[in-house]
Amino acid sequence: MKKNYIFTPTIIYTDRMATYNKRGYKPKTKVEKEQNIEDGSTTAEVFNTLDQTASKTEAFVEKNQKYIFVIIGVVALVVLGYLGFKEFIAKPKQTNAMNDMFQAQKYFNDAVNGTATDSLYNLALTGGEGKFGMLDIIEEYSGTESANLANYYAGTAYLRLKDYKKAVEFLSDFNSDDEILAPLAKGNIGDAFAQLNQPEDALSYYEEAANMRDNEYTTPMYLFKAGTVALDLGKADKALSYFKRIKDDYANSSEATSIDVFIGKAQVLASK
Repeated sequence: MKKNYIFTPTIIYTDRMATYNKRGYKPKTKVEKEQNIEDGSTTAEVFNTLDQTASKTEAFVEKNQKYIFVIIGVVALVVLGYLGFKEFIAKPKQTNAMNDMFQAQKYFNDAVNGTATDSLYNLALTGGEGKFGMLDIIEEYSGTESANLANYYAGTAYLRLKDYKKAVEFLSDFNSDDEILAPLAKGNIGDAFAQLNQPEDALSYYEEAANMRDNEYTTPMYLFKAGTVALDLGKADKALSYFKRIKDDYANSSEATSIDVFIGKAQVLASK
């Protein structure tokens, strides 16, 4: 019976690769020799570069180790100092400020919700019954969140007491990311400027207050105030855009109940 032999080129190819990769294989052609020389030169160059870089780094560290240790020490002291200040000074100070501010907050809330408001706002500002007022909190606990919040309370109290310049002063020192308080502070500054007969400034703050947050309470309120001031300034187109925004986006707000009247007024003035 005649045997069939199958030629397998894959095995032959593998054998050639094995032969090529055997230990001690020497390149035969000129191209292979040149490639070996080039590979060896590149590798040597890389290692030489790394050695030189490492040597320069070691030399730099050795030469400047005193300054390096000083810098590391200063950074460590700053970090530890900050953590220590935050834990052992800032936190207890904030706690004390909150406790001392409690009575002043009560006076303020009673003034908002009750009668004899002027006297209560004054007590909120200057204190009573041996307790701190908002002005004391601002002075004694500067840098705390309570002192920052006291600026809002103080500014708003001065606004209600019709001391508009002081209202602007304290409200301008208040900083917050709060959804409601942040736009209220800007809007209150707008109210103060409106009372000071500075409508351009009032409009600017009303616009800022309206655009700071998007909610059903402060946004339509300050859009409406911005619109009415814009009308008084002869900026009917701007007023119309604010009134339409209330109608379209805040239909459930109290400002929307009569907004069609203001839209009509702004349209008439804008067409002149």
